[in-house]
Amino acid sequence: MSFESKLKAAWLGSGHLCLGLDTELEKLPVPFAKSPDSILKFNLEMIALSSRYVAAYKPNLGFYEALGTSGWEILKKSCAAIPKDKIIILDGKRGDIGNTARMYARAMFDELGGDALTVNPYLGSDSLVPFIENSEKGIYLLCLTSNAGASDFQLFPPADPLYLRVARRGSDLNKNKNIGLVVGATHPQQLAAVREAAPTLPFLIPGVGVQGGSLAEAVRYGTDAGKIPSLINVSRSVLYASSGPDFKEKAEAELKKMKAEIDSLLSVRV
Repeated sequence: MSFESKLKAAWLGSGHLCLGLDTELEKLPVPFAKSPDSILKFNLEMIALSSRYVAAYKPNLGFYEALGTSGWEILKKSCAAIPKDKIIILDGKRGDIGNTARMYARAMFDELGGDALTVNPYLGSDSLVPFIENSEKGIYLLCLTSNAGASDFQLFPPADPLYLRVARRGSDLNKNKNIGLVVGATHPQQLAAVREAAPTLPFLIPGVGVQGGSLAEAVRYGTDAGKIPSLINVSRSVLYASSGPDFKEKAEAELKKMKAEIDSLLSVRV
């Protein structure tokens, strides 16, 4: 199945939410021992309770790589537990040229079983080819990220900012319909500009929740009123909704609330 088809199927079945698995040992709820094995147990709990609400999961590789070989195994087992009809986005922000990019693609797609990968486009179009030549796998290009430092480079030069050049180039390269853009909800004024530059590309939208990004603008421009299978990522607000024994109930309540808010915003736009 092509990445485009799998993404659309997941979106039609479960909506626009993506759960980020940015699991930190120090933040695990009280019932979990502070040992690496607990990260896997916690991830499995989160995957089980969230699968009815989300279309995708986004493990952040840095949280697993920091644990060494045990972290890689935890990541592999977490990915294996994700239902096959969901999208697995490996948030590694990889980017390199030639053979190195091919090795990254092999690690992410073949070894970990990811459906998509976040990719840094700074090295140019040729560095993206190894990630997009297989239509069954996709990438999300870092376009306009949710952090404060995004303005250092991505908004310059003002006449034709880098983030818009990334959006346009992503559209040009999207022959296999497997390219999306990472666009932070913390930049509501620029969301409309990115959508204009890339009318059909799906967005991966971080920054909603703890970072305070605009859910309304994410839905409006990210999804084009529900016509495009963009994904709105939530992570800490769900994973750490409670530090106590009721962590599952609180996490599910947060997912229900987010899904209801998105559905409400979409109903207004229709």
